[in-house]
Amino acid sequence: MVSKTDDIPASVPNCTPVDDVAEDGETALKEPCPCGHSAAAVVMNGNAGHDQAEEAESKQDGSGDADPSDDANEQEVIVIQDTGFTVKIQAPGTEPFDLQVSPQEMVQEIHQVLMDREDTCHRTCFSLQLDGNVLDNFAELKSIEGLQEGSLLKVVEEPYTVREARIHVRHIRDLLKSLDPSDSYNGVDCNSLSFLSVFTDGDLGDSGKRKKKGSELEQIDCTPPEHILPGSKDRPLVPLQPQNKDWKPLQCLKVLTMSGWNPPPGNRKMHGDLMYLFIVTVEERHVSITASTLFLNIKIMSTTYTFNPKPANPSFLSHSLVELLSQISPAFKKNFTALQKKRVQRHPFERIATPFQVYSWTAPQIDHAMDCVRAEDAYTSRLGYEEHIPGQTRDWNEELQTTRELARKNLPERLLRERAIFKVHSDFAAAATRGAMAVIDGNVMAINPGEETRMQMFIWNNIFFSLGFDVRDHYKELGGDAAAHAAPTNDLNGVRAYGAVDVEGLYTLGTVVVDYRGYRVTAQSIIPGILEREQEQSVIYGSIDFGKTVMSHPKYLELLEKTSRPLKVQRHAVLNEKDSAVELCSSVECKGIIGNDGRHYILDLLRTFPPDLNFLPVEGEELSPESQKQGFPRQHRHRLACLRQELIEAFVEHRYLLFMKMAALQLMQQKANKESKTAALPESITAETVSDSKPAAAPEASEAAAPAFDSPTSSESTLTPEDTADSASETSATENSAAPTATTNGTHEPTLPESQNGGCDSPLEGKEADETIPGLAQAKELAESLATDDGSGIDPKSREVVLNACKAVGSISNTSFDIRFNPDIFSPGVRFPEDSAEDIQKQKQLLKDAAAFLVSCQIPSLIKDCLDHTALPMDGATMTEALHQRGINVRYLGNVLEFVDKMPAKPQLEHVYRIGITELITRCTKHIFKTYLQGVELSALSAAVSHFLNCFLSSFPDAVAHLPADELVSRKKNKKRRNRVPGGGDNTAWASLTPSELWKNIASEALRYYHFTLQCESVDQAVEKYGLQKITLLREISVKAGIQILIKEYNFDSRHKPAFTEEDILNIFPVVKHVNPKASDAFHFFQSGQAKVQQGFLKEGCELINEALNLFNNVYGAMHVEICACLRLLARLNYIIGDHPEALSNQQKAVLMSERVLGIEHPNTIQEYMHLALYCFANGQLSTALKLLYRARYLMLMVCGEDHPEMALLDSNIGLVLHGVMEYDLSLRFLENALSINSKYHGPRSLKVALSHHLVARVYESKAEFRSALQHEKEGYTIYKNQVTPPSHSRRFEPPLVQLCHQAAGFTAPSMASVLEQLNIINGIIFIPLSQKDLENLKAEVQRRQQLQDSGKIEEQQEDGQLALDDKIPVDD
Repeated sequence: MVSKTDDIPASVPNCTPVDDVAEDGETALKEPCPCGHSAAAVVMNGNAGHDQAEEAESKQDGSGDADPSDDANEQEVIVIQDTGFTVKIQAPGTEPFDLQVSPQEMVQEIHQVLMDREDTCHRTCFSLQLDGNVLDNFAELKSIEGLQEGSLLKVVEEPYTVREARIHVRHIRDLLKSLDPSDSYNGVDCNSLSFLSVFTDGDLGDSGKRKKKGSELEQIDCTPPEHILPGSKDRPLVPLQPQNKDWKPLQCLKVLTMSGWNPPPGNRKMHGDLMYLFIVTVEERHVSITASTLFLNIKIMSTTYTFNPKPANPSFLSHSLVELLSQISPAFKKNFTALQKKRVQRHPFERIATPFQVYSWTAPQIDHAMDCVRAEDAYTSRLGYEEHIPGQTRDWNEELQTTRELARKNLPERLLRERAIFKVHSDFAAAATRGAMAVIDGNVMAINPGEETRMQMFIWNNIFFSLGFDVRDHYKELGGDAAAHAAPTNDLNGVRAYGAVDVEGLYTLGTVVVDYRGYRVTAQSIIPGILEREQEQSVIYGSIDFGKTVMSHPKYLELLEKTSRPLKVQRHAVLNEKDSAVELCSSVECKGIIGNDGRHYILDLLRTFPPDLNFLPVEGEELSPESQKQGFPRQHRHRLACLRQELIEAFVEHRYLLFMKMAALQLMQQKANKESKTAALPESITAETVSDSKPAAAPEASEAAAPAFDSPTSSESTLTPEDTADSASETSATENSAAPTATTNGTHEPTLPESQNGGCDSPLEGKEADETIPGLAQAKELAESLATDDGSGIDPKSREVVLNACKAVGSISNTSFDIRFNPDIFSPGVRFPEDSAEDIQKQKQLLKDAAAFLVSCQIPSLIKDCLDHTALPMDGATMTEALHQRGINVRYLGNVLEFVDKMPAKPQLEHVYRIGITELITRCTKHIFKTYLQGVELSALSAAVSHFLNCFLSSFPDAVAHLPADELVSRKKNKKRRNRVPGGGDNTAWASLTPSELWKNIASEALRYYHFTLQCESVDQAVEKYGLQKITLLREISVKAGIQILIKEYNFDSRHKPAFTEEDILNIFPVVKHVNPKASDAFHFFQSGQAKVQQGFLKEGCELINEALNLFNNVYGAMHVEICACLRLLARLNYIIGDHPEALSNQQKAVLMSERVLGIEHPNTIQEYMHLALYCFANGQLSTALKLLYRARYLMLMVCGEDHPEMALLDSNIGLVLHGVMEYDLSLRFLENALSINSKYHGPRSLKVALSHHLVARVYESKAEFRSALQHEKEGYTIYKNQVTPPSHSRRFEPPLVQLCHQAAGFTAPSMASVLEQLNIINGIIFIPLSQKDLENLKAEVQRRQQLQDSGKIEEQQEDGQLALDDKIPVDD
């Protein structure tokens, strides 16, 4: 998927996954967080989880009072869940039918339903009447008098206007095109692709009723295509988009277009003519249609060139274009009916628009058909018949800001507000993208046309566009064009952060960053009045010249003060040009402007977060040893490198735990001193103050001091690559002894047991151990009481404890823990008053510590998560997500790869290394491609892109570009006269690129940007050395650069001809970054629900998660990534309580939504396919289950290749299903492949490997090859015996061993139940024994909720509650 939004993880800094034990203590459940990554980071036990979720919610809401208690929530939820009722609808020419509605709906929504129904879809211009009274479209149903259960609503045809006639034509055109995928391929109108129905033969719900369980074993064709079998090296591209038989178009009309006679002349207008249409039917009949106020009538054309407005004889009249055409064209009538039947049979999720556009990087060759609506859209602005006020461009700024000002006191208000914010944002992103493309394509006039093209700015549709170049040397000291290119994304991150804090009265601009055709365009909403005055007059807070002149404003300070705690920004003073101190609560670049609307806007938020010193060499400043050891500081191409918000959060949390431990240990010491009357305490305090006076040493020491609380830290000693392992353990040992926490003559060592064992095995152990530290609870109490009181009731010794702990962790307050950063430290040109010198020194140290924390804690923690498979990146996007979640910027990718390379366990991280190298190569290539494209004329675009891809991927050594020579000559002559597209340079320079030159550039870019040495000079060497796949490289570069290519088989390895021709490049798409507003209440419910499920309260958890789904739907509409996660978990719970059909239905929605919103081959989509296959198998749909698993395997081969730990799970699933249908030889191929992958990535002694041996043995047993079976069972048994101390699981192996020894010659096929049991085990579903009564209660509850929610329409229907268990094999945990 090309559109980059901040995917869920960004919104989930505390993605609280949970490890807990079911109430009966029998089974541990592991819970993946809603984003689909499996468990790992924050551990909650019991109620802690709930508090955390609530805390997260209040953070997001920005106001403490918006954090309602649970009971209040329960009450509020009922408000939005009024029970629905049924009304009767009577449309002309149809039987009355029943429609379920809910009181919150507007009349307009019934209109939508009628325009979508098969029998009423051709009507658009009608009103609904109750007892002869016309209903207002925007009224809520509950406000309409007399509307109740069973009321009859009549559909009454209304007279047309020009606008209504146009809407009618557009709607009919949409119906005719409803099965046509070309909008999805072209990335238009939020359409996107979905292929699930190709593999399930329509809707899964229906097929379940048709098939008998298990009886069709004999008829299943189980043989997978050759390229899916284990070991196949063939990676075809064509199966990515299988042929959907529904898409073969049913032609209803040959031509439907606006007539050239429009608009009607005055005399015809007086007769009511509105517009004329020209139509050619399938029978080659040419007709002209006149739309008039009351009806549409037809004139049979004799000749196109004479205007004859009189109707034909006999005359055909109708209020609907469809009815009219059905009268004159039998083929239209037949095909249109068939088309609508098919349209209605499709799952709603296949046709609902997505909130943000998703682009496909491959497409077939589509015939270009004539389409009047599309043509009109392209050449006129569509504003005339947008759903908003006709004839008026939208004031984006006003819309964005007024939605923020909506009330938010209770849940219904907050839902309305979030829904409005989300809708406006998605509309704004779409408009900005369209505008940015128009700007680069040269279709928008600049507002400063006299200046050179790089410096031009544009306004279109009330949006301001600027290019990512350094105009007027604005960024000269920060890195010129490189800084100008990085600034918009930093600014967007700032907008996102301030938007999430959501302080009342503080406003940010709508911001979208679009990369298109090598240019970066920033689109922003316009502050009212800013264009009428100079910037110098407007700015009343901040600086317009990077700190030379600085201004402040009390109102801005007051507003920004509210954001300073959540964003960890310290209030500080800087000197202005008159050397007087000015107070700021942000970076100096952040500007405050009061618009003509009186609102306080902040903009230029590019330095919201503090600088990353690892990439910012400063003279006279030394980084901490951890950073220096890794070769930092490094020169970066610009000076805007910032730390990520996730890192700041992790660092502060890390320091908080450290603070608590220090306070606890000191309190314990005081206690011990009171008892033993020794003089140890003064010593330790002096030791601490001494260490504090050398600020450089203390924080390092403190970081190593308590590896216990943050498994990443503990991993430093165990997880550092071999060559640094010894030194690391030495330093951590020496620092531990020096650290303030351990200066007690060794007496308190036992309180930190984990600091010796090199790290806890699971987050849970770490948490428990953490809680065992004596005095920790006392310290927490003390810290809290100090924070709340004025501290008068606390004895001075305790206060001293807190003071010491505060000093040691770098808190800005002496009485409570409070870490904030000054974003202006190390900014060129910013000067600080002398009296704050000590504070500035502290801040510098804090920044050095944060940079060291990233290198010494976060990177090892990521690698540790990859080693134990809690982080499982599959492609570049998921790799980047994993880095970002831990606050690691992608510029550290080279470091991460080096770290992996030096690991003793490198073979178990091979997949991470390979994905990382692929990502690094394609990112370097994208950087080169960006500048390459800027010098290309529009007419040579496809030739240039295909030439570049040949140089990048083709083995053909001398790729030559084809230049249309004569065109170039004339083009050069015209160059001076034309207003050229931004950029410049020699238009033909791109043609001289050669493969060896490109790969040299890639290697030097890798060295310059990532400080990583690539050992390859051509694509074939890269493939050979790093085990990459060319098809994967092609996918990654196409997605990153927005290239769309023709879907066909490319021969990359031919040395005689290039792989790509210019006909293979179909399109270039924009890559869009924007803010993705969140549904905070829904998210809060979701987290609370998960916590409840973890504590064993299935019923309450199920309710909360159902509620979350309801709220998500309220805010986002029917399509969104987070709804997808919700549905997946619901399906899981349905499956566990035994409601397999319901599980199937929910999971089908999850797959469809994942395909539509994330992309057809996104790693999440692959996972959804696997879950769906399991539920299909449980429902007895074996052949469908196999098809889905084969699809998942194909996608995975394409995205990351066969050598990936997740492939073992997939192959075990396939092997088991094949075993179930008695395809033993095929089954063995997959299961043995799974066994070898598991052995490689989990180690030969892992329980996963034992289970794999057991599965392979079962197949050998079915084949009556008992010797092999016995061998594998023995292997598995041995592993279990060694690994599991109480032989709980090994019992599973004893009966098979005994059986095998006494086995007779006869053998039977495995039972479906036993296959399903094994499938559940490998997919991490372990059933908890519940009493029958519990199950009945849960089922009844789920059904009750279902009935409540059925009042919603089909798209918005929600299913039952859920329980999520880990996606990985639990036996190994």
